[in-house]
Amino acid sequence: ADGRRLNDLFALLIDIANGGCLTCFRASVLESLSRDCHVFLLYATQNKDNNDVIAKLRDISKSIHILDSVTIASCLYVFKQIIDELDLSVIKVLTSPNGKESIDLYREWLFTAVYRFEFEIIASEKCTCGECPSRAPLDSPGEKVRREVDEFVQQLPALKGQITVSKSTLIPDCFGHGFSSRCGGVSYISSLSSLNLFCSSKRRDPHAVVGENRRRLALVAGFYPKTIDVWVFGKPEPDSYDGIVTDQTGVVLAAPGADCIPLLFCDPVHRVIGATHAGWKGTLMGAAMATVDSMVREFGSDIQDIKVALGPSVGVCCYSMDQNQASEFTKIHPNCVPDPESTHPHVNIRLANRVLLQNGGVLPENIHDDTVWDRPQVTPCTSCKPQKYFSHVRDGLNFGTQVGFIWIREFEPGTETEAATLV
Repeated sequence: ADGRRLNDLFALLIDIANGGCLTCFRASVLESLSRDCHVFLLYATQNKDNNDVIAKLRDISKSIHILDSVTIASCLYVFKQIIDELDLSVIKVLTSPNGKESIDLYREWLFTAVYRFEFEIIASEKCTCGECPSRAPLDSPGEKVRREVDEFVQQLPALKGQITVSKSTLIPDCFGHGFSSRCGGVSYISSLSSLNLFCSSKRRDPHAVVGENRRRLALVAGFYPKTIDVWVFGKPEPDSYDGIVTDQTGVVLAAPGADCIPLLFCDPVHRVIGATHAGWKGTLMGAAMATVDSMVREFGSDIQDIKVALGPSVGVCCYSMDQNQASEFTKIHPNCVPDPESTHPHVNIRLANRVLLQNGGVLPENIHDDTVWDRPQVTPCTSCKPQKYFSHVRDGLNFGTQVGFIWIREFEPGTETEAATLV
């Protein structure tokens, strides 16, 4: 419908780094190519003697890219950057049986489900040149690929400045905590750049990049960047949840946000912490007070000892809903909807959470949000600050994610901590 041919819609990746050669791939290449197709050659160091074939490919293709970096990980990362710029997501791969296994492993770490890989396998028995190099399967190839990818992403330069962590002066020093921004990570896609901390099958930021962002945040924030499984004691783990609490020393709890509010909870008397994600639905369902109730019920916290900090989130200045949805917030407090007669009233989900917490028994002075002026600000509007924060409202569906995180410090200084799964 847009005038483009089918061949315009995919990238052709010719893998000669894993035992194939251009001579044997030639027939499949010619069958797949058009002059508008983007062709990529994945090279191995010893396979740079194909200049004649490359020249012929240039004659029939408007664009040919030579991927000849030191490692396959770096080659495929450059490949991903180019196809992201071209807005391509369908990738046809010509490779050997060993190459299919290898590229699948790299794909797990460097790509997401947004990208559709289609493989054509040229088996060794179909070799026509008699000179294709044989590649024996590697021992533990998954571990090798993981190490190579990790080493590669760790040397990527930080984008958008350095990592910054904002902290609430309400939370005592016996707890480590903070709220991240979008600065200092390695994600290069515009709306995800640069410290995106959440990997989604619907976005283009892969596990390796998000994992490296988390590692860099952990090093700056002061906790050990190792993800562990979360075990729920006393009852079955629910299918989904917005909050988590613990009294375990050294376990980092984190809650994501990109307009939704990351809330951090602590009880310095009983040394209990919690982290909760509160969007408009979670706010109406009482996610904040559910966290407080869990701290009281499971760990014996006194509600008057619990302190709550609300992190970066969309302000009433930038957040509106339809009238039916907004009316639910009016029921919490009339001030939550300053313009109720509007067709799309503005909604203050931060105020709604404060009101619900205070009504539940949390002391007003134990809540740190944008109404508090005698402490450094930790609840800026994410939509208003595009250089510092991600925002779903502002950026649309392909948005990045920042987090709020908290842990109970070890009694012995310098002891490493572990990170719990994001909630």
